Amino acid sequence: MLSFQEVSKDSAPESLLDLCSKYVVSHLDTICFEDPESKGRRLKDGLTLPSEICEKLLEVYQQTGHSLEDKFVKIFENKQATRLRRVRLRNAKITDYGLCILLHHRLIELDLCNCIFITKRSLAFINEFGDSLLSLVIGPSVNILHDTLHPDSPEEVGESSSSPFFKRGYIIKAPNLRRLAVRNLNTQVEVWFFRLLVQSLHNLTHLDLSGCYDLDDLSYLCELNNLTSLILHNVRRLQETIGSICLLKKLRHLDISQSNEKHGTFMNENQTLALLVESLPMLSSLDISGTNLAGTGVAEHSPAPKTQPKNGYENVAPQTDIPGLSSRVDNPLDFLGLYATHHGACHRHDIPAKKISGDANEDQILTAAAAYIDRPEVLQKVLNDLYHLFRYETCQNVCHALTVVLEAMDRHIHEKHIQISGSATLFYIVKGKDKHSFAMRMKRKIICTLLNGMSTHRDDDTMMRNGCLTLCQFKIPQDVLFDYKRLILILLHIVWEMEQEGFVQRIGIYLLNSLACQVDGYQKQLLGDLGAIKKMLDLIEDRLERKICDDVLEVAWSTMWNVTDETAINCERFLDGRGMDFFLGCLSTFPQKEELLRNMMGLLGNVAEVKNLRSRLMTSHFVSVFSDLLDSCSDGIEVSYNAAGVLSHMASDGPDVWTITSPRREDVLRRMVSAIERWDLTTERNINYRSFEPIMYLVQVYHTPECQHWAVWALANLTRVYPTKYCSLVEAEGGLTLLEEVISHSEPYPRIKELAAMVIEHCQQYNRQSQASKGPSGSVGKDSRGSGGAAPGSRYLEPPLEG
Repeated sequence: MLSFQEVSKDSAPESLLDLCSKYVVSHLDTICFEDPESKGRRLKDGLTLPSEICEKLLEVYQQTGHSLEDKFVKIFENKQATRLRRVRLRNAKITDYGLCILLHHRLIELDLCNCIFITKRSLAFINEFGDSLLSLVIGPSVNILHDTLHPDSPEEVGESSSSPFFKRGYIIKAPNLRRLAVRNLNTQVEVWFFRLLVQSLHNLTHLDLSGCYDLDDLSYLCELNNLTSLILHNVRRLQETIGSICLLKKLRHLDISQSNEKHGTFMNENQTLALLVESLPMLSSLDISGTNLAGTGVAEHSPAPKTQPKNGYENVAPQTDIPGLSSRVDNPLDFLGLYATHHGACHRHDIPAKKISGDANEDQILTAAAAYIDRPEVLQKVLNDLYHLFRYETCQNVCHALTVVLEAMDRHIHEKHIQISGSATLFYIVKGKDKHSFAMRMKRKIICTLLNGMSTHRDDDTMMRNGCLTLCQFKIPQDVLFDYKRLILILLHIVWEMEQEGFVQRIGIYLLNSLACQVDGYQKQLLGDLGAIKKMLDLIEDRLERKICDDVLEVAWSTMWNVTDETAINCERFLDGRGMDFFLGCLSTFPQKEELLRNMMGLLGNVAEVKNLRSRLMTSHFVSVFSDLLDSCSDGIEVSYNAAGVLSHMASDGPDVWTITSPRREDVLRRMVSAIERWDLTTERNINYRSFEPIMYLVQVYHTPECQHWAVWALANLTRVYPTKYCSLVEAEGGLTLLEEVISHSEPYPRIKELAAMVIEHCQQYNRQSQASKGPSGSVGKDSRGSGGAAPGSRYLEPPLEG
């Protein structure tokens, strides 16, 4: 059973070992190279890594969503340069070859779970290097023992057996083994198999045979003189083994729980439980979950004490609601498993145990989650119980619950229903009042666990829905930048491959748009490299063909607006992907959709900023459309503003590059100035600028003052309405100097100079107010918002679904 500390260590900074390991895993070339012949990884010459680093690399590689293969394991092939002592493999794709490399390190602990490519050949390797093993776990979907189950042998075990296993006297050769777990070996086996399995393991203290069939009567366990822990979860026909179990006098922990109620029925349940606990004097931990051993709840009194009562008063014998445990009333168990027992035993009042697993309250549920962390069938039900605690805001120990959920999801990545239940619970945890207390380390852990589950179950609508809803509770994109590429790939899959117009697609494209906003050029280009522009254009084409204007269509344009911001290659991808055809199609098909029109024109503003692409916009059709949009009142001034921005950039290249005869350049410029003069300088804006570089470029276009007019008006508006953000940006980018030059230059007409003076005054006024507000020694920080179009908000958020 796992134990969890109540005080979270996640508020502390990550250790240097953790940080370095994550970096190395993401940049393997720092420590190794790819062998051109074997294609495997090899450690660079001169490097020597101790066991702490080697084991951490294996752990982090798996935690960060990588599938462990032989190619990676070859890093540890050189035993002189690397060292491993404890290896835990979950859902790994390594083969017998890879496992042999690890076993050569003379491991003391080996834990294998869901490693489907490991075969019976690895049993020989384990036996060859097993003299150092102290702990061995052979979990589900690990077929090391599979072909040992039916060797040719007589039904009776004896000297005459022809089985090779009897001749050598063992199945697993690990003379120093202390802990052995063989789980879910549920193929029909010969009667002698488990007897021989443990026969040579004289030093075993812990034995776990959960889910195994045909264990016989367990009398052979009496030869294990040091056995203190016996786990027989989901083992059938345990009634026949009670007598043998009662002879294991050193047992401290016994688990005979069941996840299937029909297999948990014992005859004479009260007497059977009493026999067990009274026969095992050292027992401190007992799990009878899923059975009828707790009885019906009729209380029984303990035997009267043999000592005389003190003070002349008669002692009243304490009682218990579990009849079979009456002998433990005065000596309660440290742990008692009562989850899903018949007749709801965990809800009773008088239970002689310090900690109880069950579903009666929060403590019982958290105890159950920790106790059954390796049992997906039971764990799923426990996580559903935990989900309901959070859904109705009754969970008090959030830190403990969060640790349990993350551990469950990490251990059972391929169990879809655990991922669904876990992600639903995570939604309420990160949405709750404690969300602001999570350190960045914990946030990253939550996000990484979610992405692992979403990557594994990417075609499950419920898992993707829960994952997206939970991710929406974080600061996007700041909190997810550490795993940006993987999240983008997941969202692109959601947006294009999942149900069109469904909830998951809508929330997916909302997240994708948020990830495209407020990020640097590298991330924007990466979005384009990964196919975001193509996916958005595909969505737009689909909607156009079906004449549907919905949230997805609007946000697809918004996403491209963000992705093309100061990213020329993405602007080119837009044009190459027939983007202008789709622009004209949307304009004619949905002329009254204001947000759609604003998003499209914002995108074209980005395209027009790229000098070498402007010639592709210079057609009579396009320029006529842009000119007509100058008169648009759609979405306030935004559409007109963006149309003027596009035309300003096109005109900024001079009369010589205006290669069309209609409309004429001078007519377009005149219409543009008329539009600008109609705009209200106090208008609040639906746009965010990360940089003023394109606008500052236009401020210097003296040969066409109309371009300057648009640029200076934009600065005057933004510095007046949003001085906190944009005044400092104007100063930082040298805008004040440029504006002073405009005022002193002879070419700009008076209105331009008047607007330039306004910008300078706005900045000076902001500086005076800032100095006054920060006092003699304080400071004022900058607001750092991104650029691009707004994304749909809370209307997308709906409750997640449990498993």
